[in-house]
Amino acid sequence: MCTGTTGHAETVEVLYDPARLRYEDLLAAFFAMHDPTTLDRQGPDVGQQYRSVIFTLDADQARAASAFVAALQASPAYAHRRIVTRVEPAGPFYKAEDYHQDCHARHRTRCGV
Repeated sequence: MCTGTTGHAETVEVLYDPARLRYEDLLAAFFAMHDPTTLDRQGPDVGQQYRSVIFTLDADQARAASAFVAALQASPAYAHRRIVTRVEPAGPFYKAEDYHQDCHARHRTRCGV
């Protein structure tokens, strides 16, 4: 993963109940917590494994995510910046090693959202 040669992306698996939370609300949170205009980079981390990507489970999620990205790109907030977030079908999810889990709790930091 660290070499950037696997094609994998560092990500989180989000499990949610669509009866309690709309998919669009998840998308809004995702875009609020990172810069979708930096290609293969998030903060100080650089490489393909740090790309901005939304992995979808079905055609409905893919359509919703693509529409959300298009609407965001058309907004004044991104008038002079190109959103590079990709929408891709989800493949297998590989859980990171235990020492990568609960990073914010272990380092007493907070997520930006």
